[in-house]
Amino acid sequence: MPKSLVKLASQAKENVGFLFIAIAVVVLLIAVAYAAEKLINRKKPKETGTVGRTRRLTIIAMLAAISTVLMVFDFPVWFVPPFYKMDFSEFPAIIGGFALGPVAGITIEFLKVFLNLFINGTDTAFVGEFASFVMGSFFIVPASIIYYAKKTKGTALAGLISGVLFATAAGCLLNAFLLIPTYSKLFHMPLEVIFGMGTEKNASVHNMFTFVTLLVAPFNLFKYTILSVLTLFSYKKIRVILKG
Repeated sequence: MPKSLVKLASQAKENVGFLFIAIAVVVLLIAVAYAAEKLINRKKPKETGTVGRTRRLTIIAMLAAISTVLMVFDFPVWFVPPFYKMDFSEFPAIIGGFALGPVAGITIEFLKVFLNLFINGTDTAFVGEFASFVMGSFFIVPASIIYYAKKTKGTALAGLISGVLFATAAGCLLNAFLLIPTYSKLFHMPLEVIFGMGTEKNASVHNMFTFVTLLVAPFNLFKYTILSVLTLFSYKKIRVILKG
């Protein structure tokens, strides 16, 4: 077995409790996307036939590959601690969700994280990768459900706004009750040290509540608003390419 896979397996054993919660959340998000898309497809014609399925799989694979590459090019943002980094890897996934439905969008997001783990391993004992998938999914799933149900400019805007709000709210809750405590425990970093890193960016940060409301929430609002603007201005042109 390759050394990278051995290392991943070892980290998985050490972090089995967190992984169990992560898998449960992943399954729940996928189930929501699948149920919503199935309900929507009952009310409108669905693409059928081998050619349609083949094109769908090809598009998903292509967008997942692009998303995986984009995930590598992350960078820090000036107003949050350095372990929060921004990338644009959700952009191909939201494009796929808009074009093919929420299941395609969340599949691209999952493949992105899986491929990144397989190729590069993890430096965060799966915490960072789980956060990337969940935050991306909370943005992609509501946005693509709303737009997929009725494809208009209005629903595109409404979907993206909903995605931004869902991702921001989920980010606050997950960071406060799961991600930050788990990161603190795994890397033997007291919460006070993490809060201190937040205080360096914003003097009003001194506990978990102020950390997530003054740093995590603005970060997610900033990130997913930019992704939404990119989607609004580029989706129409990309859709033409995807349709061949």
